[in-house]
Amino acid sequence: MKGTTHFFLGANSGQGFQNLFPRFCEPENFHDLLVLKGGPGAGKSTMMRTIGRAMEERGEEVEYLYCSGDPQSLDGIHIPRIRTAIVDGTAPHVIEPRYPAAVDRYVNLGQFYDIAAAKRNRSEILRYTQDGSAAYQRAYRAFGAARQMEDSAAALAAEGLDAEKLLRRTDGIIGRELRGKGSGGRDAFRFLGSLTCQGPVWRFDSVQALCPRVYQLQDSYGLAAPMLQRLHAAATARGFRAVVCPDPEHPDRIQHLLVPELGLGFVTIRESMACAGSSYRRIRLDAMVDAAHYKRYRARLRFSARVAAALREEGLDALREAKAAHDRLEAVYHPHVDFDGVNRLVEEELSRIEGYL
Repeated sequence: MKGTTHFFLGANSGQGFQNLFPRFCEPENFHDLLVLKGGPGAGKSTMMRTIGRAMEERGEEVEYLYCSGDPQSLDGIHIPRIRTAIVDGTAPHVIEPRYPAAVDRYVNLGQFYDIAAAKRNRSEILRYTQDGSAAYQRAYRAFGAARQMEDSAAALAAEGLDAEKLLRRTDGIIGRELRGKGSGGRDAFRFLGSLTCQGPVWRFDSVQALCPRVYQLQDSYGLAAPMLQRLHAAATARGFRAVVCPDPEHPDRIQHLLVPELGLGFVTIRESMACAGSSYRRIRLDAMVDAAHYKRYRARLRFSARVAAALREEGLDALREAKAAHDRLEAVYHPHVDFDGVNRLVEEELSRIEGYL
């Protein structure tokens, strides 16, 4: 990856929390993998942001990995050249070291809590934690219902898809764009975005940073997945490492595909997932659905879209409630954290990481 990039390792969906942390945290890929432990308000996100900025100032490429619950917070940072990363190893993406100290290790920010004060605030901590958990469950139920409506519409649209035309278009792109032989290496798996307390957040800025040439696939019904799968298979066969961005609703399907070695990206765009940057090519997959078929079922498709949008908004409201509960929880903990101790630990770890440069 080149320069500063921004992705997610977790995403909210109709199937609950989707988790790419285990794929990212394969210890064989790292020289040093720091697994942060500690609850709300302990300074995990601040520590990662501080070290990430320090590494940028030293001229290092840094990948920032955001929290799907609150995209203003970090779940991780990655400094690829020195094979070092820091991740939040607490629920819902619990990470445990596999080769302690030799590769991955705990960094305990929970040690800076005033335990006696936390116990005095026990009832509030339990209440706000339970409120947040209940709000997430409401969100996932709403997203699940929205997903059912969208899957029904996608199946209906796919019945009218000109699959042969899609295949021909895909093979034309492969012959034109995926030439030569890549340098090899393992694919990276990232979510490009998530549904969050701030609404849908998609980091298309990372696409622009990695890929000067971007194919925008206009796709309202999930028709792009076979095209992206075929493109990925061709890239892999030619030795080009890819950044594979799964669909949070269907993690076995590719939603966006980036091939940084070629400066080439393929992104799905639709309502609530719009790419602000310019496109190298735009392919209207919706137009590959037979016009007569679309006209026949237009009312049903539009009804499904309206219902799914209303259900998704209900889920987003629940995510906002979960964020409010988390903010209240942090406010309880915050006065009882030894931030001088936290800052000393941050400086200690930053000094260690700088020794890898």
